[in-house]
Amino acid sequence: MPALRTEKVLKTHHWNDKLFSFRTTRDPGFRFRNGQFIMIGLPAEKKPITRAYSIASPNHEEHLEFFSIKVEDGALTSKLQHIEVGDEIIMSSKPVGTLVLDDLKPGKRLFLFATGTGLAPFLSTVQDPETYERFEKIIVVHGVRRVEDLAYREFIETELPAHEFLGEYATEQLMYYPTVTREPFPHTGRIPELMLSGKLCRDMDIGDLDPATDRAMICGSMAMLRDTEAALEKLGFVGSPSQGVPGDFVIERAFVDAPSPTGK
Repeated sequence: MPALRTEKVLKTHHWNDKLFSFRTTRDPGFRFRNGQFIMIGLPAEKKPITRAYSIASPNHEEHLEFFSIKVEDGALTSKLQHIEVGDEIIMSSKPVGTLVLDDLKPGKRLFLFATGTGLAPFLSTVQDPETYERFEKIIVVHGVRRVEDLAYREFIETELPAHEFLGEYATEQLMYYPTVTREPFPHTGRIPELMLSGKLCRDMDIGDLDPATDRAMICGSMAMLRDTEAALEKLGFVGSPSQGVPGDFVIERAFVDAPSPTGK
């Protein structure tokens, strides 16, 4: 496949004034592992501007879905947020990323820690049958500023448990913990503090985080990555040192010193 390819927009959805998602066609020859990302851009006369976007749809779907922020003066998102059905999107043909199941040691519970659009790679993970085969419980922890920023909440809470093929898995094994930092909500606070205080597990009435049996993936802003990684390490977790080497938790290493893989 060529380095860049063109796909067409099939659907767009605007969650609010800051967030939107879009669905595109998928080349039959394009393969990826759930949790990976690709580069996305818009057609232009000169060299197109591209940004990294995690693939939110699972690798068994015939389409591709992405979750993005809106930035009015953003080099790409200022234009990307206005795409419509039928428009063309440029995409790289080589998926990459370290938020994959293979880089985690065997365990009983999988915690997926995300803030904002960092939820994107985990949307594909919770739609992967292998995730439910490898772990007894999958716990999605999504932190946002405002209640309206809890995109995909209905999908996780209602649609996935009713899914024709994954519904039984999701109903029995999937847990969802949304938390908000700037508005009243049943769960409030930043993810690292909720972890270290033990409130996260108490709220869900589950055992404390345990590096002997628990595994984790982290995706979000740089501050969130740094603080959540530090919190896990304080609790005794050891991260995957490099791609292909399993650890107790993984982060997107390609973005340790760069923007997160969600178009920011």
